[in-house]
Amino acid sequence: MHIAIASGKGGTGKTTVATNLAYYWKNYEQKNVNLLDCDVEEPNIHLFFDPIWQTAQTITVPVPVVDQDKCSGCGQCAEICEFNALAVVKGKVLVFPELCHGCGGCVLVCPTAAISEGVREIGQMESGESRGLTIKHGRLRIGEAMSPPLIRAVRNSIPEDDLVLIDCPPGTSCPVIQAIKNSDFVLLVTEPTPFGLNDLILAVEMVRELDLPFAVAINRSTVGDRAVWDYCEQEHIPIVLEIPHDRKIAEAYSNGQLLLQALPGYREKFAALSQYLEGVVSC
Repeated sequence: MHIAIASGKGGTGKTTVATNLAYYWKNYEQKNVNLLDCDVEEPNIHLFFDPIWQTAQTITVPVPVVDQDKCSGCGQCAEICEFNALAVVKGKVLVFPELCHGCGGCVLVCPTAAISEGVREIGQMESGESRGLTIKHGRLRIGEAMSPPLIRAVRNSIPEDDLVLIDCPPGTSCPVIQAIKNSDFVLLVTEPTPFGLNDLILAVEMVRELDLPFAVAINRSTVGDRAVWDYCEQEHIPIVLEIPHDRKIAEAYSNGQLLLQALPGYREKFAALSQYLEGVVSC
């Protein structure tokens, strides 16, 4: 069972839901849980579990390397590149590795075999354990713009038949799609604010386009208005978790404490969420 925790905007509470659901499954249902932090630009799950890191792996992407002595300056490599990672100026090929998506098309079309594949480091993937949980995350290299290959590496590091919770990056762009695709279920976390509703609508359109089953969790549910509930009712979207606006939750979070540790009274909410997820995924 692979469950992705996503949202249309940042700061809605994805990490709160992901970490506490993982904690609930491990401590109350004795499940072996893999917790993946795919928000590789700013991973923060480790702040709540303080894992002992056991392995670290450098993640690279292929980039073209041009042998100028073999190059005829024909420009076919630049023509096939959809991302403008190559340009031909006065018969010489210029390479912009930060723009390269590693498709290998330039290598295939070069008539003189002047292009080979080199590698460029984009970040690190770390794996560790804490409180019986397997925790993995990616750390994108500072200044790096292309995170999907690193997210893909984190996702692919776990067998398909394992129980996996994925804390996704915010938004609805390529990094999020890379994190949620092939998941069994997507839980969209939102908040009852105009921004929360606007970005929830975008996230719903995204998961529907990917044909993934999903439901909504509402964080800070006791603030704002009822527009999010009205939208979910109109679109027939189940709301499976509501967490109220509680200062004690914010205090626990700011101190690196899990909600279920600081306020065990919320256990019933995560028990109901767990029961729903297991039921809908098994179906």
